[in-house]
Amino acid sequence: MILNKPVVWLHNEIKTPPFSREARLKSGFLLRELQLGESLEMPESRPMPSIGKRCHELRVVDKDTNKTWRIIYRVDDDAIVILEVFPKKTEQTPKKVIDTCKKRIKRYDSL
Repeated sequence: MILNKPVVWLHNEIKTPPFSREARLKSGFLLRELQLGESLEMPESRPMPSIGKRCHELRVVDKDTNKTWRIIYRVDDDAIVILEVFPKKTEQTPKKVIDTCKKRIKRYDSL
């Protein structure tokens, strides 16, 4: 396993705005922990087997904007792959987001 794995962005980004500065820093801190090989658990991260193996959802509460951000990622041996970033408005992850992430994984793995 590679420590200090690169973060590979397949889509979107974390920036201020729309993230508040605090939420952007929290996201960066959590991604840095993943890069260093840390395993994150609830409440920061939860597995997303509906998307694929090694896929997870970072959960970042943005108190300044009253939004809860989700960062869908996969932990590979050589990288942290970011599949999607979106504000979550419902309890369940939208089917469109799940389908989009699956397509991005398939395309990424075929390279």
